[in-house]
Amino acid sequence: MKADKVKRNIVLGILFFLPVAFLLMLYPAKHNYEPLNVVNEKVSDTKGFYTDRADSIVLKNHITVLGFLGKSPLDKMISASNLKELVYDKFKGFKNFQIVIVVPEGTEEDVKALKKEINTYEDLKFWHYAFGTEGEIKMLFNTLKSKERLSEDLSTNNVFIIDKDLNQRGRIDGRTEREIEDKKPAFSVYSYNTIEVSEIKNMMSDDVRVLFTEYRQKREGKFDDSNTRRSKEIKKDNE
Repeated sequence: MKADKVKRNIVLGILFFLPVAFLLMLYPAKHNYEPLNVVNEKVSDTKGFYTDRADSIVLKNHITVLGFLGKSPLDKMISASNLKELVYDKFKGFKNFQIVIVVPEGTEEDVKALKKEINTYEDLKFWHYAFGTEGEIKMLFNTLKSKERLSEDLSTNNVFIIDKDLNQRGRIDGRTEREIEDKKPAFSVYSYNTIEVSEIKNMMSDDVRVLFTEYRQKREGKFDDSNTRRSKEIKKDNE
């Protein structure tokens, strides 16, 4: 009887501490935590774009993954599927999260077909399509910092993380700890290639999670804004 009671207490203890351990793994430890860098400011909003939904699509006050599928959205099926499975499905329950895909006017039928392919069994209510003119799309893209250019069909495989204040987020130094130890050359990360599964699954997912951690800490009054060094990092990156 006594042995059974001990076993029961051990099982209850494990069941209690497992969720706690999971949360500790989910969020970065405070002493190791560094906010996701602001790599660019004053990204244009999407107020002038129209959508197939009732409400207008805006980036302000949202944590947005912004993408450009161009004049032939169906040709970007792999990009869209990777984004849906590796990012949207993971963060769709987080407050103010959204994915906004910018496409040119006239692609409405292709977008409907794309929806049927990637929506599967659910309504992607936090996944939006924003339709704009060629000029509007180029103007929006030009407010982003990017190593890649927008292609002639107004598409790119890269997506961007935009915070609630219309700042573009990324990494001033995108090296891993091992690469830093090996003294590899530093490089900046402004966007994420949706064709590269490992980049989306590991780097981008981690960066989005870190951004949510920042906003959670801000709500709890635990966030030290001086850690971001926003203006210094931007100036340094532009030198």
